[in-house]
Amino acid sequence: MTGWVARWMTAGALATALLLGSDPAPGAAGSRGVRIGSPAPELTGGPWINSAPQSLPGLRGRVVLVEFWTYGCANCQNVIPQLRTWHERYAKAGLSIVGVHTPEFLWERPYDRVVAAVRERGIRYAVVQDNDAAIWTRYGTWAWPTVVLVDKRGVVRYQHIGEGAYAETEAMITTLLAEGG
Repeated sequence: MTGWVARWMTAGALATALLLGSDPAPGAAGSRGVRIGSPAPELTGGPWINSAPQSLPGLRGRVVLVEFWTYGCANCQNVIPQLRTWHERYAKAGLSIVGVHTPEFLWERPYDRVVAAVRERGIRYAVVQDNDAAIWTRYGTWAWPTVVLVDKRGVVRYQHIGEGAYAETEAMITTLLAEGG
């Protein structure tokens, strides 16, 4: 089964569960994301753009903002300026941003198009191409854009789905940066 078919089926299962008033089992396909307080899933995948391959063990001691996006999504494009600002403001203080590009449509899959989109949007933080939706699935993601904050110990501490909540997200970034690691 191709990645987009699996995501479409997962989205359909989630919509059915919501319409019927039930909540999908945590951690199951169609769940509402990673659990706050649980160890963050690994970021392995590739290829990587703007950096060497990253891993959570390699980023231990840093706060990691994982952002699921796709370049054809208008909502994702609206979040990028804020991510660039946080990268410039907090990278030296210990924040690492990893953009996980998980395409929604076939035309968003070619590597050269993703590289061009990263360049055109002025993205300087690490981006990993997730064409097979492996990282997306490990994180239980179901919508673009989704932001997940991982603390210095590798524990998920925050998640926001969609645009907005910038002040809330930045407050959590500064809280996590101030914590011991």
